[in-house]
Amino acid sequence: MLATLFHVEVPPHASAAVVESSLDQLLPVEFRADLVLELRDASGALVLAIVIEVQRDMDPNKKFSWPTYVTVVRAKKRCRTVVLVVAPDAGVAAWAAESIDLGLGLGHVAPLVLGPAVVPEITDPGEAEAETETELAVLSAVAHGNGPNGLAVVLAALVALGRLDQEHAMVYFQLIWNALREPMRQALEALVMERQIEGEATFPPFVQKLIDRGKLKGMREGELKGIREGELKGKRDTLLRLFARAGIVLAENESARIQACTDIATLDRWIDNVLGAKTATEVLS
Repeated sequence: MLATLFHVEVPPHASAAVVESSLDQLLPVEFRADLVLELRDASGALVLAIVIEVQRDMDPNKKFSWPTYVTVVRAKKRCRTVVLVVAPDAGVAAWAAESIDLGLGLGHVAPLVLGPAVVPEITDPGEAEAETETELAVLSAVAHGNGPNGLAVVLAALVALGRLDQEHAMVYFQLIWNALREPMRQALEALVMERQIEGEATFPPFVQKLIDRGKLKGMREGELKGIREGELKGKRDTLLRLFARAGIVLAENESARIQACTDIATLDRWIDNVLGAKTATEVLS
């Protein structure tokens, strides 16, 4: 009947059997999501339930449990329900965002996925400090802190944390720190040390405590210079690759100017200028 009357594709099968029809027996006793939020209107009426899952790896079992969360919470709360998956890894996020077919293409559950692709790169400290943007700046640092603009993203988030109370700021900072890989941690430590040496108080007190606890004591001036040079070299290499990709040929003096540049902000501006440029003069203006 399914195939003939409803025109759905029934999977090939060798047998059919009558099984337990008491649906509550199909649910495991312990079936917990990471977090469930309830949204209510001014009168106290429940308007939306959000099931939140943190996903760091691909787990095929989740494709079966996430629809269960939606239907069970929806049936229990009698309200609209969605699953929100937080996935710091881009590959895991793409996998989690795939629509889940509940059967024969007649119903689907599409989790909302908070991953790098939907979290903007916030590099402007002023934008990060806005009252409604602080948490987004933290998410940006977690999602993009290890990327090409990672240091700028992390610094913007740290500036934003300065407007929070100490307890919340420390928790958010720990989230950011845990998400950073070792090279970016070292770059951040070097910058904090450099700013302290130069007498610039640009970080919240809890970040300065990294130094007080001795995490940064062993870093020598030569190591700071090496990390700085490594960052500059990466920017220069990126700029030269973009020139080559755009088919722009550099004169000898233009190449020399790029190699001699020691200002990261200038290199970043030149990198942005390559898009749509036809000549090196337009880029290096």
